[in-house]
Amino acid sequence: MQRREGRAVKGEEIADIIDRNPGTIRNQMQSLKALHLVEGVPGPKGGYKAIAAAYEAINLDADDNVVDVPVIRNGSPVDGATANEITFFTVMRPNQCSGIVQIIGNIRDFDIDDEIEIGPTPVNKTHIKGVVTGRDDTTNRLIFDIKEMAAIPKIPVKNLARPAITIDPEISLLEACSKLHHLKARAALVGKNGNRSGVISLENIVRGMAEGKKDMPVLECMERDYPTVEGDEPLHVAISKLGETGASQVVVTESDVPFGMLDARDLIRCMVRF
Repeated sequence: MQRREGRAVKGEEIADIIDRNPGTIRNQMQSLKALHLVEGVPGPKGGYKAIAAAYEAINLDADDNVVDVPVIRNGSPVDGATANEITFFTVMRPNQCSGIVQIIGNIRDFDIDDEIEIGPTPVNKTHIKGVVTGRDDTTNRLIFDIKEMAAIPKIPVKNLARPAITIDPEISLLEACSKLHHLKARAALVGKNGNRSGVISLENIVRGMAEGKKDMPVLECMERDYPTVEGDEPLHVAISKLGETGASQVVVTESDVPFGMLDARDLIRCMVRF
């Protein structure tokens, strides 16, 4: 709360969040003040503020770049709870993977066998699903069995993009199909003399040919609106673009000039390697 709202936090607020008696909070805060981890702020808008040593003690950055990592319990977001640290302690067994997550906020609402989801995390957009197997109220940690986990490599889109090919808008669907097959590509930019007007994919071509339009110009079957992403953006931005638009490929640009393409298969292959 202090980090998000830039103010001192009252003892009653802390008591409400972690489900403790306000008197207990006052006693704990006196101990933390003696350890030089917390300072008291007097006045009607006063309360308690953590100082730098407190952030160091729980391995949490004190700067404004810190973001909350959502925690979901049985399908519902847990208000005021964020994941701070995840530790894996079994990873070598083929049918078991377990971990411990430290929660900032109240963990008393979590019970054994609760289904939890954590993430996405800010760096690799890691998302974890699991089942609670234990709870440690003294350290605000949950022990859980991991059922599903996905992470996106922290690399820019341009590292994965394939060089884009461009085909003439006047050639037929049959010619475009032959060209894409020859170049082992699933999509191409459509343009002429440096002017690009759309994207044509194998899906567009097959649909047109199935309708008996094999001689129709590519110009009439291409997608005029297509998703783009700058090459220096992280992979999760490209994934979001594909998810939002339903497209099977995204055009990669540099200073708004197309130079590559990335399709869903490339992303899946990258995730498998990772």
